[in-house]
Amino acid sequence: MPYRAPLKEYQFLLDHVVDYAQIAGTDRFCEASSDVVEAVLSEAGRLCEEVLDPLQRNGDTDPARLENGIVRTSHGFAEGYRAIANGGWVSTSASPEYGGMGLPLTVTTAVNEMMAGACLALQLNPLMTQGQIEALEHHASAQIKALYLPKLISGEWCGTMNLTEPQAGSDVGALRSQAKDNGDGTYAVTGQKIYISWGDNDFSENVCHLVLARLPDGPSGTKGISLFLVPKLIPDAAGQPGVANSLKVISLEHKMGLHGSPTAVMQYEGARGWLIGKPHDGMRAMFTMMNNARLGVGGQGIGAAEGAYQKALSYAKERRQGRSMLENGSGTIVDHADVRRMLLTMRSDIFAARAIALANAVALDMAGASDDPAWAARAALLTPISKAFGTDTGVNVADLGVQVHGGMGFIEETGAAQFSRDVRVTAIYEGTNGIQSMDLVARKMMDGGRAAYALLDEIAAHAALANAQLPDLAEPLATACEALRSSVDWLIEQSDLNDRFAGSVSFLKAFARVLGGHYHLKAALVTPDQGSNCKLARFYMNALLGEYIGLLQQARQGAADLYALSFEELTA
Repeated sequence: MPYRAPLKEYQFLLDHVVDYAQIAGTDRFCEASSDVVEAVLSEAGRLCEEVLDPLQRNGDTDPARLENGIVRTSHGFAEGYRAIANGGWVSTSASPEYGGMGLPLTVTTAVNEMMAGACLALQLNPLMTQGQIEALEHHASAQIKALYLPKLISGEWCGTMNLTEPQAGSDVGALRSQAKDNGDGTYAVTGQKIYISWGDNDFSENVCHLVLARLPDGPSGTKGISLFLVPKLIPDAAGQPGVANSLKVISLEHKMGLHGSPTAVMQYEGARGWLIGKPHDGMRAMFTMMNNARLGVGGQGIGAAEGAYQKALSYAKERRQGRSMLENGSGTIVDHADVRRMLLTMRSDIFAARAIALANAVALDMAGASDDPAWAARAALLTPISKAFGTDTGVNVADLGVQVHGGMGFIEETGAAQFSRDVRVTAIYEGTNGIQSMDLVARKMMDGGRAAYALLDEIAAHAALANAQLPDLAEPLATACEALRSSVDWLIEQSDLNDRFAGSVSFLKAFARVLGGHYHLKAALVTPDQGSNCKLARFYMNALLGEYIGLLQQARQGAADLYALSFEELTA
């Protein structure tokens, strides 16, 4: 079954669940009406269905490769990328001053997720460029903006980010890359970076790398790191790609999945770079890019989940196996209770994850379009949840997709396994999901839980209003909300961060479960007791919401049990 963009669900969520109208009501986004957004998403959906989806298998069976120092991309990817760039899909939220559409990030989130569902390996390329565009918009000099942003926004040039080194994974402060002042406004950057997504390609005119490195007087740790823009080809006086810089791809990683996306080991040997932001302040600039990417990676998980679900549903509707327990059933495995359980789990979790990601994007847009700091706090709180729950949903739904296929899911030709292999890394890169959960229970609670309590107050108030119409859905959500509030209280009281960290993954999952229930309830109220949204919400509340009980129990256990076994006992 070919991929079909979930346009109706996106429009429903925007209109009825995440309140897109408040974005269109701001001065900044007043021209991005619901009608405009519907037209934009429709056009993006057509690109995904007609251009990107046919490339999905190519990326897996004809992987990117390094030949004589040149990265050769998968068959058809060059044409697919040009279609993305020519359609303006790299720059939907970029500043119109430099050629971008200036649309809300909420729209970009939807577009990116659809592209990920159609062809995740190729979609990762524009996602990286979008993050670089945002970092440069916020932190680069006027001269750098004028030279680089139009090229990145048009898609003529691509962008990457270079953080990780062989000895410095999530511990970015341990990096060893160095940068020395050339005395002419440029710096000589030297070092090796690994896991660089789309470190090079054979279809863009230039590749621009944002590289973290340390100046000679930079203190140890993250506070001594600076950020540099290091192009593959140094622009000449006319702004066109000129001489080759002193950098190269020395190898491509052999990966579990995402074979169409070249993941490079990059070597910099005194490469010329330009400082972005202030010296020793590189992490702040890079986090602008990373926060954008974290929401985007959550969307990658959701997109892959959508693709896996569509494939599994199509197979289940055609596969005949066993005797149907339903009178006048279809005669296919979709009649079987366990297959229905898997399909409904997939669909209801995709809805929940998609709503959380869109609500996160709405908060980011409102933070940028208003002076209300509460929106920024809401966006910060939701970002680790969007990333972790979105990618966990991708991993889990793709796994269920293989299971729905049965033995055929283990056969590569069906394409079910590719979703599982491709999406697995999304729970790892841009900050592992464990790191996201630690961020949630530590940094995001530094306000004393104010942002979390504000969100829980909204959920509780909405459940109370909904109780008159749908008490069977509202009451369990209200109970779950109060239990989550109690766990937030517990977290705030813990002075030992390791006690928070020990149960952080469970806490984040519980928070996501409650948020999912909140958005399912909002959807159900549109057509109570009759529409499919109400039926799906009832499944979610009865089958999935209750997981919060065990998760919150785990979240409050503290760290003692994790360290009860000594190192010697652990390794015995």
